Parts: sequence; structure tokens; C-alpha cells
Amino acid sequence: MIYNLYIFDKFGTLLYYGEWNRLKQSGITKDEEAKLMYGMLFSLKSFVNKISPTDPKEGFLYYKTNKYALHFVEISSGLKLVLNTDTTATGIKDFLLQLYSKIWVEYVVRNPMWTMGTPVTSDLFKTKLDEFVKQSPIFGPKII
Repeated sequence: MIYNLYIFDKFGTLLYYGEWNRLKQSGITKDEEAKLMYGMLFSLKSFVNKISPTDPKEGFLYYKTNKYALHFVEISSGLKLVLNTDTTATGIKDFLLQLYSKIWVEYVVRNPMWTMGTPVTSDLFKTKLDEFVKQSPIFGPKII
């Protein structure tokens, strides 16, 4: 199950936040939550790179608690995609890379109305992202 998505630029600016099956709210503003998320990611990446006993080629990719999993992909341009899911979700790295190439590049990067470093406000992007997420097998609750 997909809970929410953060997209940050290389400077830590929250470019987009989306939410689908999130049941519990943090109790703080979305801006404060995004700053906490980015700060945690920055710290985790640094920790993983410094403490790893081998050369961490990809560095930090995800962590898992008993309630959710946080998945992280950083594109070579510095764009950071963060997806929170349930603990059973698989194939998230591929999902995020497809989201980047099929949705982000097509509807944000190629949009002449968007300025780098500014939040994405395109309704077309939001619609296409929502369709992409909802068609994914990891989107919603498993029906048995």
C-alpha cells in the first residue's frame, strides 16, 4: 500500500507532496514535516556513507519499521524521490524510477511553464501521477 510521496530537489526544496492511503497525520504543517523528512534523509545518507564496511555504491535505499517502509531514490541530477509504503511492498526502486522517467520527465521537466526549484502546481502532472500510482499493484490494500 502506498501512503505518501515526497519529491525534493538537490537543495532540499519540496517540489511535490502527494498522499493516498495515509491514515495517520503527523500533527505538524506539511512544510515542517518536509523539513524533518529532508533532514532525516540527509543524516541517514551521511551515516550510511560513513559507517558502511564496504563501498556503498547506492548508499541509503530504504528503512523499515513494524508499521511502514520508507523508500529512497536519488536521481543523478539530485532529485530525491521518497515513498512511504506498507512493509510488504516490493519493487519500489523500479516503481520510483518509472515514476521519474514516465511522469516527472514528461509532465514536469518538459513543461515550459515550470521553473526548476519551484513547487510543481501542474494539474496535468497531478492527474498523471495519480493515475500512475493508482494503477500500480502496490497502490491499495490487498484484497484476499
